[in-house]
Amino acid sequence: MKPVSVAVEDGIAVVTVNHPPVNALSHAVRIGLIEAAEQVDADDAVRAAILICAGKTFIAGADIAEFDLPAMPPLLPDVVGRLAAAAKPWIAAIHGSALGGGLETAFGCHYRIADEKARFGFPEVNLGLIPGAGGTVCLPRLIAPTPAIRMICGGKPVGARQAAEWGLIDKVAEGDLQAAAFTFAHGIADLPLPPAVAERASTARLSPSEWEAARADIEKTARGQIAPVVAFDAIRDAIDMPAAQAMAAERRRFLDLRNGEQSKALRYVFRAEKSVPKATGVPDAKPRQVDHVAVVGGGTMGSGIAAAVLLTGYSLTMIERDNAALERGMAVTRSHLEAALKRGVVNSETFGRMIAGLSGSTDFRSLARADLIVEAVFEDMDVKRELFARLDEAARPDTILATNTSYLDVNAIARAIRDPSRVIGLHFFSPAHVMKLTEIVRTDIVAPDVLATGFSFAARLGKIAVLSGVCDGFIGNRIMSAYRRECEFMLEDGALPHEIDAAMTDFGFAMGIFAMQDLAGLDIGWAMRKRQAKSRDPKARYVAIADRLCEQGRFGRKTGAGYYRYAEGSTQGVPDPVTEAVILEESAAKAIIRRQLSAAEIMDRILGAMQSEGALVLSEGIAASAAAIDVVMINGYGFPRWRGGPMYMHAGRE
Repeated sequence: MKPVSVAVEDGIAVVTVNHPPVNALSHAVRIGLIEAAEQVDADDAVRAAILICAGKTFIAGADIAEFDLPAMPPLLPDVVGRLAAAAKPWIAAIHGSALGGGLETAFGCHYRIADEKARFGFPEVNLGLIPGAGGTVCLPRLIAPTPAIRMICGGKPVGARQAAEWGLIDKVAEGDLQAAAFTFAHGIADLPLPPAVAERASTARLSPSEWEAARADIEKTARGQIAPVVAFDAIRDAIDMPAAQAMAAERRRFLDLRNGEQSKALRYVFRAEKSVPKATGVPDAKPRQVDHVAVVGGGTMGSGIAAAVLLTGYSLTMIERDNAALERGMAVTRSHLEAALKRGVVNSETFGRMIAGLSGSTDFRSLARADLIVEAVFEDMDVKRELFARLDEAARPDTILATNTSYLDVNAIARAIRDPSRVIGLHFFSPAHVMKLTEIVRTDIVAPDVLATGFSFAARLGKIAVLSGVCDGFIGNRIMSAYRRECEFMLEDGALPHEIDAAMTDFGFAMGIFAMQDLAGLDIGWAMRKRQAKSRDPKARYVAIADRLCEQGRFGRKTGAGYYRYAEGSTQGVPDPVTEAVILEESAAKAIIRRQLSAAEIMDRILGAMQSEGALVLSEGIAASAAAIDVVMINGYGFPRWRGGPMYMHAGRE
């Protein structure tokens, strides 16, 4: 069956793209669209054409698999240009998603109609690219410059109602999309043909100062990624240049980016995030049915997990030790859901269902209906083993028991119950209702269908799931502990917290390691170090700077001082002489001769620690692949996506 077909009904040609799963613009689809345009123009019985797609979506974008192959004509700009040059009006009838090249194809049509659930966007910057078939030229000829910049430089899609309000589409269909498109086509078939989108005048212009301010905002947000800035420049040129000149400039920029290192790295990450969650090792196991979830522990992590579960449509029971703690946890969970309502993530009807689906109790007998129980209590082995023994008594024998531990031995936790094969690690990242990553920790004897259920559950929550073996810290926290130690060594060797943090943010991290610890609270790590003190290797280098800060009551932002000092009500820390004095004293106590460390040396040492520990994680079988490590570090620890990940960078250096 051809990926593009043409059928004529009552003088209207219906051009259907049917290229599963997402109707991507492969070479065959591009040829089919060119042939369809020729056929429609040549058929005297056709008055107008409707471009529509089979399946769940309109054309969702280019075929990324072709990006690394030699170009095969017709190229997408040829397709868009041929549609724009049609002798008869074309109407793009859009459902699902019209993204990137799919939206550019719709711009080749004279009109655009969509159902109310359709989404429109240019996600190219997420792959280190810009639109390459007229997107930066056409969009500001349909909508105002500011939303055009937001769509192309930000990469986030918008809904049909917003698109219609801006002028991106001509009509939101009421009821059946194809029927509405037929009515629309008959209404415009005999009208004069409107000019191609690219040939229309720009909607508006910004003042020079407005352009400069907007560019500065893009640069700040991009944090070293070049595609959003290049996209901004392309939009500005497109508004000022004639269409043909702007199209040529856009194409040159697109090709330069496609061949550049940042786009190659981002395409690697895109493929890794698709492939890594599938590496479960149990491809034939059928997941168990999960309808009701319980979360034990309503603190920061537990309430975040509860919100993530409810936002996905599950019903949920929260268990806490007493009524006061339960009410706090329930209140925080409800506040997360209310925030989603305010942001438009859910509507009022869905919000009502989520609130109705949330229940709480201090009685473990309430766990009887749970298909999956997630433990999110204090990070202490004795506490968790005691809790799992209680869960073993309260839960059904077929209920999956999951621990959200960040570091502890999941095998040891599992041995606290009679059937350890039903225990799994589900390590969420905070805030759990926001962060995309979940490490799924595989114990030595977990049942295959339990492991498969962990992956299906994470997928329904919209998480990127990465399989991890059992070790101290699993994949991410183990590597983070290694580079945090290296950063602490650098404090003694000559660097200051703000110098290390500046090197990391200049590299592309959103936050440096010491600012991050201040945000999380230094007391959390201090408590863990005190518990581990007896088992610590006395010969290993140990940095006591954080301990000394905690001894002074400096726990980070929440106490107004940690590695940095914080003015009342401020989240921005400033270097503090008290911290510097502690650092200098520790260096002197160990007779370390301090020296200035450059930003390049700081990052070399951080990356070296990540890559060395990553190599150990791989060799021990904790991670299934280097790509899995990169996915974890990018999605859990803020490693800049456009650099590909520490293991990707290491492979590139070899």
